[in-house]
Amino acid sequence: MERVVFTSSVTAVVWSGAGAGVGAHREEVADERSWSDLAFCRKFKLWHALAKTLSEKTAWALAMDRGVDMVAINAGLLLAAPGLGLTAAHPYLKGAPDMYDGGVLATVDVGFLADAHVAAYESPTAYGRYLCFSNAVCRPEDAVKLAQMLSPAAPRSPPPSDELKVIPQRIQGKKLNKLMLEFASGVYGELD
Repeated sequence: MERVVFTSSVTAVVWSGAGAGVGAHREEVADERSWSDLAFCRKFKLWHALAKTLSEKTAWALAMDRGVDMVAINAGLLLAAPGLGLTAAHPYLKGAPDMYDGGVLATVDVGFLADAHVAAYESPTAYGRYLCFSNAVCRPEDAVKLAQMLSPAAPRSPPPSDELKVIPQRIQGKKLNKLMLEFASGVYGELD
């Protein structure tokens, strides 16, 4: 076995119970070093986030114990073709309003996620965790579009203009972007 690519979730990264960053409302930017707070996830019944965080931490412990080269891809909400069962009841979306307000609600299309897995597996410089998303939902128009995708009965128009605000993005995938550029170019460790 050359390498294991473990698929996890952004929800294993974004939920914090400390200081001013309670919930998905973060002062700091969520990146590959961030972990969701287990006690916070239990307290607010964020079972998807709790399960993803525990399973990823367990996988890391087993990989280290057994000397397995592992890379984790922490994916945003997977947007598949319409009609494939993605609804507002999806467990990833528990706490979605807080994720939106915190600038960490992220989605990923299936093609980008597949490419990230291939790059993580085949790239000799891949290591650790990678946040994988193709869109951070930070604008009211994006939120309306996502709501429409999840529930066709959702309103088609954005809220009144006095309620519109762009949320600062507080999640980053720079590490994955660099890996994808290196993989596409075949030049490793030299791109900055």
